[in-house]
Amino acid sequence: MKVYFSHGKESGPWGSKIKKLADKALTLGFSVDSIDYTDTFDPDKRAAKLVTLLKNETQPFLLVGSSMGGYVSLVAAEQATPKGLFLLAPALYIPDYQVQHYCKTLDSSIRIEVVHGWEDEVIPFNHSVRFAQQRDCFLHLISGDHRLNTSINEVEQLFIQFLASFSLNKE
Repeated sequence: MKVYFSHGKESGPWGSKIKKLADKALTLGFSVDSIDYTDTFDPDKRAAKLVTLLKNETQPFLLVGSSMGGYVSLVAAEQATPKGLFLLAPALYIPDYQVQHYCKTLDSSIRIEVVHGWEDEVIPFNHSVRFAQQRDCFLHLISGDHRLNTSINEVEQLFIQFLASFSLNKE
């Protein structure tokens, strides 16, 4: 099974957080790819890029997104049907973003976990609470700011548990 990472607005495809999580996925036998979106700050163009890439995917996959990348992964999942979504401080319900209502056509069998820091100064944690309540999915509110760097060990453990839920079905 493959894990596709989508980075945030101002970070890059192999920032420290994605690198750490990708290393964990590789250790557990998953293949990984991190999409480079640095050519645009437009979240909907990024989502379209991910959807286009995933159209060629023939095996089951997971989507992991941080901040704007969380939005990108969630919007792409409406068309691409991953087995799971792991969203870190996702940029949801942002006024300038095209999509404001999530899960309308999202397959109910997709496992979704959201991790958000209590002290997030960029995306209020209540945006993730709102989404998790509407979707009825796993929500982990942890100590940390938007980047979650001070809580990276906890994020890694949550990610390992998320991946373990798919380990019996890896292909």
